[in-house]
Amino acid sequence: MILIFLREERVKDKGLECWESWKKPVKLNKPTLPSILSIISTPIGNLGDITVRSIEVIKKCDAIICEDTRVTGSLLKALEIEKKELISCHGYTDDKKIDYILERLEKGEHLVLVSDAGTPGISDPGYKLVSRIPQPTTDNRQLEVLPGPSAFLAALSVSGLPINQFVYTGFPPLKKGRQTLFKSFAEENRTIVLYESVHRIEKTLCEIASALASQPERKVVICRELTKMYEETVHTTIDALKESASGITKKGEFVIVIGPNR
Repeated sequence: MILIFLREERVKDKGLECWESWKKPVKLNKPTLPSILSIISTPIGNLGDITVRSIEVIKKCDAIICEDTRVTGSLLKALEIEKKELISCHGYTDDKKIDYILERLEKGEHLVLVSDAGTPGISDPGYKLVSRIPQPTTDNRQLEVLPGPSAFLAALSVSGLPINQFVYTGFPPLKKGRQTLFKSFAEENRTIVLYESVHRIEKTLCEIASALASQPERKVVICRELTKMYEETVHTTIDALKESASGITKKGEFVIVIGPNR
């Protein structure tokens, strides 16, 4: 609470009277502080890729919303940032947890949203929170984004394929819709980029090769462990894709880039 005192004294000026006297303290509500949710990209492999601005914001925030508290805790330790309150927000997070986070924002807290690696909201549950914040922002609630690493953007940059237009499909479905997706690539005139895990990379590449068998010269780039010590980029074609799939090192995270149908 802020206390102010009003003093009154008689003042006469051109026939106007103002009465001022000592009064009891008047209580005024403290103004609501503007809340901020900072969306911060984190390194996808090389710790040096985090920005100076991101580090400064993380140091000043009240708490960090993250997928895996262990991963984010390790990142803070590596960056030599003092321990912060970590709030988990993952694929199984329910609406009650989102409501709790929104309540903290309404109280004027500065929260940070990160993913385990890369940009929040891309193939991770961060969108569940961001989508609940009114657009445009209201009630002193603010959003800000601090751009940085993203695996699929890095893969597009290094692919050498045309990226003035591209389609990002995330991780392919495990069952329903999987073959339909791969077959749709045949008619796509833009570069395609998707993710795949180490456990399914060979199977996925072989299925794409089969789905696009009528386009043997179509270019494919496979990126593995981007920004890390054993980073690898393989350039191949649909015709040679099954052979490339069997020979590629089965370790790390993968990004697949498929050239446009031309």
